Amino acid sequence: MKFGSCFLFLLLPTALLAQQTDNAVQRARQRAFTVATIPQTGDPLTLAQAASQAIDVNYQIRINKSQEQIARNNFTRGNAGYLPSLTGNLNSNGGLQSFYQTYLDGLRPPQEANGIFNRTSNLGLNLNYTVFNGYARSATYNQLQQLLKLASVTTRANAEATLASVATTYYDVIRQLQRLIAFSQALDVSRERLDLARATYEVGTRSKVDFLSAQVDYNADSAAVIQQEQFLRDAKVTLNSLLVRDPQTEFAIRDTILVNSNLQFPALEESLASNNPLLATAVLNRTITDINIRLANAQQLPLVTAQTGYNYQFVDNQGGFGIRTGRTSALTYLLTATIPIFNGFNLKRQIQNARVNTLIARDQENNQRLQLQTALTQTYQLYRNSLKLLNLEVLNNQLASQNVDIAYDRYRIGNSTFVEFRDVQRTQIDAQTRLIDAEYNAKAAEIELLRLSSTISQTLVQ
Repeated sequence: MKFGSCFLFLLLPTALLAQQTDNAVQRARQRAFTVATIPQTGDPLTLAQAASQAIDVNYQIRINKSQEQIARNNFTRGNAGYLPSLTGNLNSNGGLQSFYQTYLDGLRPPQEANGIFNRTSNLGLNLNYTVFNGYARSATYNQLQQLLKLASVTTRANAEATLASVATTYYDVIRQLQRLIAFSQALDVSRERLDLARATYEVGTRSKVDFLSAQVDYNADSAAVIQQEQFLRDAKVTLNSLLVRDPQTEFAIRDTILVNSNLQFPALEESLASNNPLLATAVLNRTITDINIRLANAQQLPLVTAQTGYNYQFVDNQGGFGIRTGRTSALTYLLTATIPIFNGFNLKRQIQNARVNTLIARDQENNQRLQLQTALTQTYQLYRNSLKLLNLEVLNNQLASQNVDIAYDRYRIGNSTFVEFRDVQRTQIDAQTRLIDAEYNAKAAEIELLRLSSTISQTLVQ
């Protein structure tokens, strides 16, 4: 009887220890945070808010918008030469004079006057108009229109590139946040293992090597959490930079990475051909070079200008000789025709260069179209492959999670070593991080497809 009581007394710590450590991995997972619950300082930030703010404050986009406004101001019929120019002029000159005069014939007495005021005033209007300049006016007006379109397309290209950068960085913050959660969960499991190793070492059922190894692994997982916190801070600094605000601004993100798996290549390719701003820029540049040929050819044709004016002159002479007062008005006109005959073959050279520039612009357009189509094809292949990897990593993560539960139970009851359990735990961490990276890579490929197809603005800015 006494022997039985002693035996039960010796087994009591082991039984209590088994009860305490039962389902330790599940308890660690229950304590683990999610993106929706992990503590974050600062105001919540959504992707739509980040995208809208980036468009409003980005310096390059603001510069592009200002350049677009200049191009809009320049796109007028007057700037193209369709309208006449009217100038007015007014001048008035005069002076105060004093004189003393004697005459050679001696018949007239000397004359003397002081403070005599003389004034001559002119008032005129001049109208100048180009009657014909070899159709250069219509070419110039068309060129101004194309330059406005080019400025607008450039603004859109930079806006879409900025949106893609913001979206990619935003989801990178989520990725780093999810990795931090995964490493924190692994740290909790290592803490449970450390507590188990300490307790079993104290009751004498395990060696000190197990306890020390658990402590080393716990420290390694703690270091991984600290390093991941730095990666998260770096990602947030990058996003703050894109939003043109203090890099140390704190904000909270509660979103998760959700990949759209329904993007279809034919629709993307069609949208690229009709909407991509980089391709539109190449097309506009070719159009502008075609206009430059028209402008060069216009210099071979006559230039006809017309000028008319009205002038009014008022004379007030108090000197006592000549005209005392006078009024003169005149309506004038001038018609000029200039015909280029020879200028050292420079005009021929300019026309030839304009045609060569057109060939260059066409090659650049074709090259740009080829590069965009290549990028779209490669990115779409990456996107489809990323989706396959994502589905595979989801399954791997489920299997790894089940495996770590089994491994911990085996380790708890002494059927496996700490080395075997650590290998299983590392496999699970690797599976989690691969899953997180697969989600991010698929989302990054999706964002790039939206940028190439020029549909990213409709998707991100609601």
